[in-house]
Amino acid sequence: MSKTHPIIAVTGSSGAGTTGVKLAFEQIFRKEGVTAAFVEGDSFHRYDRREMDEAVELAHAEGRTITHFGPEDNLFDELETLFREYAERGTGRRRHYVHNEEVAARYGCPPGTITPWESLPEPTDLLFYEGLHGGLKTERCDVARFVDLLIGVVPIINLEWIQKIHRDKAVRGYTAEDATRMILDRMHDYVYYITPQFSRTDINFQRVPTVDTSNPFAADEIPTADQSFSVIHIRNLHKVAVDFRYLLDMLEGSFMSTLDTIVVPAGKLILAMQLIVNPVIRRMVDERNAG
Repeated sequence: MSKTHPIIAVTGSSGAGTTGVKLAFEQIFRKEGVTAAFVEGDSFHRYDRREMDEAVELAHAEGRTITHFGPEDNLFDELETLFREYAERGTGRRRHYVHNEEVAARYGCPPGTITPWESLPEPTDLLFYEGLHGGLKTERCDVARFVDLLIGVVPIINLEWIQKIHRDKAVRGYTAEDATRMILDRMHDYVYYITPQFSRTDINFQRVPTVDTSNPFAADEIPTADQSFSVIHIRNLHKVAVDFRYLLDMLEGSFMSTLDTIVVPAGKLILAMQLIVNPVIRRMVDERNAG
């Protein structure tokens, strides 16, 4: 961790909602006048879309699986190197995964490809990572040790699957069967590379629907924010000092479920996030400027 060059990482599985949290942080950064270097976790995939399709096909023919969650398709060493270099010097390299035509127009690369490596912009107040592995720790790599604020975005599993299936059908043209098969193929890597990160976080945001999601593979609709609560667990109260009484006053309909957990209507998640995270970011920037 670094007071001079702090790192914030938002980590979560595909379909968890980390992109929406990124947008919330962009609002916070604008309000606080913070200049951030943004890094996308997908850009540390080893393969582009075509290469990944070929690698998956080959793996299946050999009776094994390869997924976006595991080490075979991710540059874990390079991600750790980026975090270390930024923490030490405020520098590093990034690239971008081109998901769609909109991103393709921005970077001049076809959808499904990955842009060339480029240097991070300088100077910046902090690095903001959003993706699958912000809290990763393996026998070889320890990405989490460089992160100053680690946030997990973790819908309950049935909701996560519903969101993923609907996104894959709408955005990527998959069938429900294709999306379901991908969930099954990813299960091993999900258990060993994704979920352990949420025991290293400082804060976990978990969305819980209040409608029946018993069969996520047959759900016609994604539960709305009005049909959900967000469970906010402050796992590190020493780093994230929270006045829960103030939050209860500010967030109508919220309640405490444990001494370090507040439950809020999901529609108030962004406001709750701002109230909780703003002071932490302000302190980071003040400590950086003082140093």
